[in-house]
Amino acid sequence: MKENHRFYQNRDCPYFPCHSGVPEETFSCLFCYCPLYALGRRCGGACTYLKNGVKSCENCTFPHRAENYDAVLSRWEEIDGVVRREDARQE
Repeated sequence: MKENHRFYQNRDCPYFPCHSGVPEETFSCLFCYCPLYALGRRCGGACTYLKNGVKSCENCTFPHRAENYDAVLSRWEEIDGVVRREDARQE
């Protein structure tokens, strides 16, 4: 069974690779916009917060490591919970 849905790479992207610390041949662009961002400090990555309060993922390689595909997807219910709470708050 092919599992090519677990890895994507865009070497034509002007930012590739956008983070250092992951070998180029295994750098995955699949989660370019990390779904874990919405979890704030609980994302599990190496995030920091800028002085203006904006979350920075500049030093995080977690979603770009192909071996973390299952770990990212395992948090989907938690991400959905954040979205549902935010939506309910705005109704």
